Amino acid sequence: MPTFFEKRQLVTPGDLLAEGDYIAGENTYKENDKIYASRIGLVDYEDRKVNVVALRAFYIPRVGDTVIGTVVEVGFNGWTVDINSPYLALLRASDVLSRPFRPQKNDLSKVLDVGDLVIAKIIAYDRAHNPQLTVGEPGLGKITRGQVVKITPTKIPRVIGRKGSMISMIKQETGCHIILGHNGVILITGKRLEDEQLAMMAIHKIDEESHTSGLTDRVTQMIKNEKAKRKGGS
Repeated sequence: MPTFFEKRQLVTPGDLLAEGDYIAGENTYKENDKIYASRIGLVDYEDRKVNVVALRAFYIPRVGDTVIGTVVEVGFNGWTVDINSPYLALLRASDVLSRPFRPQKNDLSKVLDVGDLVIAKIIAYDRAHNPQLTVGEPGLGKITRGQVVKITPTKIPRVIGRKGSMISMIKQETGCHIILGHNGVILITGKRLEDEQLAMMAIHKIDEESHTSGLTDRVTQMIKNEKAKRKGGS
């Protein structure tokens, strides 16, 4: 029962992944006794199950996830928020306003308008209803400053790194505060724009090279080189 790729190796649609008594999992299909990739991604073997982790994947909401979204519509009772998913999310006015909400008198666009960015948490979701958000916890709410970066949602764990090693290094080297949305949207806030840009460069590099090994060392070296270059140019 051979396999034809190493675990975490990059594969493309049509690649033969395994032959014999294997089960076709996510992003794969089986013909006779052979399993093939149906999407570009990283191959993964789970006992006898063969999966491909897609490099370009939508975010599928989960209750408890922190997300960063964009207001796309102001409604009668709340806001519709794009959370980088096939499903638009709902943020109720009653969740945002501390005072009693009266639709006839409250102009919701003065609180949050189309284009505004929010950090929120998913409090309800099932396949029959759009995700529902809350901003009623510390650290959540409207974003007023910083830079926003979008990456493939499945690569957020790579940005975090093993035991938080990657994200801790980026924060330490750039001096930036970084909030990672499970939906692949990241907020970077630093004292200077150039610090934010340095953190953005690091995250883009992780997004592009997430399938490679030794990435933490390369990202660390890139940041140090960039800082040295900027220091030499000042």
